[in-house]
Amino acid sequence: QVQVVESGGGLVQPGGSLRLSCVASGSIFSTYVMGWYRQTPGKQRELVAAITRRGITNYADSVKGRFTISRDNAKNTVYLQMNSLKPEDTAVYYCNRFPYSDSYWGQGTQVTVSS
Repeated sequence: QVQVVESGGGLVQPGGSLRLSCVASGSIFSTYVMGWYRQTPGKQRELVAAITRRGITNYADSVKGRFTISRDNAKNTVYLQMNSLKPEDTAVYYCNRFPYSDSYWGQGTQVTVSS
């Protein structure tokens, strides 16, 4: 059974940094492009960043230059380094394959950017 576990969220002041981690079990990590998504109340979940197995990355315009996605294939782990955080980055962050599968959503990790 595929399991996805996100961690690393928290409360941070504007301009601060956080590093999110996602461990994925099963075949999902070794087979697919992996992505970080985020969702705020009343809005659709949006793709923030994605990374191929070989490390090619893509970012939403809103986070380019501030966020960095990376992956450790040996650990089945994908990371999201978030710098220069803004209040509008506040959301629940999830990882999933890209394109996503409804079978692979984890519990997410809350990121709150506030002074």
